[in-house]
Amino acid sequence: MKQKFDILTSTCVPLPLENIDTDQIIPARFLKATTREEKFFGDNLFRDWRYNPDGSLNKDFVLNNPLYSGQILVAGKNFGSGSSREHAAWAIAGYGFRVVVSSFFADIHKNNELNNFVLPVVVSESFLKELFDSIYANPKTEVVVDLPRQTILNKATNRSESFEINAYKKHCLMNGLDDIDFLVENKDKIERFEQTHK
Repeated sequence: MKQKFDILTSTCVPLPLENIDTDQIIPARFLKATTREEKFFGDNLFRDWRYNPDGSLNKDFVLNNPLYSGQILVAGKNFGSGSSREHAAWAIAGYGFRVVVSSFFADIHKNNELNNFVLPVVVSESFLKELFDSIYANPKTEVVVDLPRQTILNKATNRSESFEINAYKKHCLMNGLDDIDFLVENKDKIERFEQTHK
């Protein structure tokens, strides 16, 4: 069972690039691991952007900028395109992000995030732009993601939007359940169904 998701209030890390693909999120050379070692993948999130070829930190990349921190990644349109590797969601979760905000997600990556207890929040392009503007104006800007009500609030402007989420995935996130946990939780119902439908 994972940490339950209810209402998250956090500062944000802005990454306003469009078409960020899964190879940029976690480069292919790190896919040899077949188990979900969160620290390993989190340490290599955006590896080729975070580090220079000689292994030194790229001080120009946002994850290395001490001004920006938090559990919410705010990204440009079409986040998670490219290959279907689940390792990209592992890396995002392993780094400590609980929410990714964008105006559009690639479907497979969006589902991979949900399966790994990261909430992908789709907002309008105007809301996304305003959010970037708020974060750059004040890196301490907080955003409130309310999963029960399915709303996201920019506290700097007091503007909010609603977002969509699959009802089953919402239930799992709010109760800290993965697919196996959900089946175990409903074991009695499944057994009763099997008994009555022999």
